[in-house]
Amino acid sequence: MNISKENTVAAVVAQNIKAAHVFKKYGIDFCCGGGISIEKACAKKNVSYTDLEKDLNKIGEVDRAYNYDSWKLDFLIDHIENIHHAYVEESIPLILQYSNKVAKVHGAHYPQVIKINELFMAVAQELSAHLKKEELILFPYIKQMIQAKNQGVKAPAPHFGTVNNPIAMMHEEHENAGDVFKEIAVLTNNYTPPEGACNTFKALYAKLEEFEKDLHQHIHLENNILFPKAINLE
Repeated sequence: MNISKENTVAAVVAQNIKAAHVFKKYGIDFCCGGGISIEKACAKKNVSYTDLEKDLNKIGEVDRAYNYDSWKLDFLIDHIENIHHAYVEESIPLILQYSNKVAKVHGAHYPQVIKINELFMAVAQELSAHLKKEELILFPYIKQMIQAKNQGVKAPAPHFGTVNNPIAMMHEEHENAGDVFKEIAVLTNNYTPPEGACNTFKALYAKLEEFEKDLHQHIHLENNILFPKAINLE
């Protein structure tokens, strides 16, 4: 990859989604916190830039099918809804079943699972409302702007003033969800169940880890690709 210390983490991942795995390896946030330079991100995590650069340079070219930065915006929106929004909606009830059961059965011996249950219940509620705001307000307006551009006309003024306003709200809510999962990762010892844990305990931690990975990808696509392009389009 053609990178420098001055490139932001987000820009590198937007260029090649495979870079996300490298940043994840070094504990560097590529979604909510991806707006800083690679140099600053390395300093923040006490990571060797030379080692990181070597790993990034080992990455092959991204498959054309997953070159999200080259996709048309309306296609990217459909992908986010059909893949990531659908995943969140399908996964929340299952994780809640697991977390409620584990907190009830094992909370006396592992008090952290009670806190995990509380955190996930709160973030699940926030994410459910968040998705609806995107699907009913923000995404339709972005598609309206795309259609207006294709027709060579000006898009009608939205009731929220400018697309920057709902996007700012989405950024804030993404940050909140990211912070919750950072706390959950600490409480679960990076999703490592205790020795002798029952299958429900193991399933909870595995599903939470999967959910966090999907959330990072989901937020990256919106924060670092969709939203900046929507602002430019306006």
